[in-house]
Amino acid sequence: MFELKNRVALVTGAGRGIGRDIALLLAEHGARVAVTSRSESELDEVVSSIHAGGGNACPLVGDLAEVEAPAVLVKRAKDHYGPVEILVNNAGVGSSFKPAPVIDFDDDFWNMTLAVNLTAPYLLSKLCLPDMLARKHGRIIMTASINGKIGGMHGAAYAASKHGVLGLTKSMALEHAGDGITVNAICPGPVRTRMNDRRVEYDAKRRGVSLEDQEKSMTPLGRRLETHEIAPMALYLASDEAAAITGQAFNIDGGLVMSG
Repeated sequence: MFELKNRVALVTGAGRGIGRDIALLLAEHGARVAVTSRSESELDEVVSSIHAGGGNACPLVGDLAEVEAPAVLVKRAKDHYGPVEILVNNAGVGSSFKPAPVIDFDDDFWNMTLAVNLTAPYLLSKLCLPDMLARKHGRIIMTASINGKIGGMHGAAYAASKHGVLGLTKSMALEHAGDGITVNAICPGPVRTRMNDRRVEYDAKRRGVSLEDQEKSMTPLGRRLETHEIAPMALYLASDEAAAITGQAFNIDGGLVMSG
């Protein structure tokens, strides 16, 4: 089950966190995985871990805030492994770097957030779709967020970008429903990552509570999620078993959002 033998996957933002665990799991199930990140050292560690487990991976350093980066990364992945069959648009910028209400929001940070979180997935998908169409097979998986369904306090750019990702997901799913290509999104709640650690600290200070109390209040489970709890959904959506699922946005959020 969930056999991905020799499938070519491109996973962005794979140097750490959710993207790292997705890359490791896809490789464990047989995919040849091109992993991207801005950090060469982080990518080298991920690739080494995949190779140690008997998997196949290659590192592609690139900054998706740069408009030319998607084309370069897709070309390098294709040169190394062949056409991308599984695209995981995971790289993202959170609100934790410059949280602020809209009236005080930093315009440059707004533009950079939308470039990485929304424009880059659009461009990467557009670049990979022709080969998927030619093969009549493809999987595009977005790491969105529950903030693609609800607002976020002092994080308008993040919420707006993730709402946009869900619109992009559904539009592409409709356009390619008859082409053997599925397009779906995963909507994590608060996950224990370096980026989310900063958000926990900010919200704890804003609310005047301890870090422990802030973390307990973040989901009905009374905790944040772990990165390894997100990756299995990506594996499923990448597999042939998920061929009938497209245009969906799956919450993995500890019960934080109970509908939608």
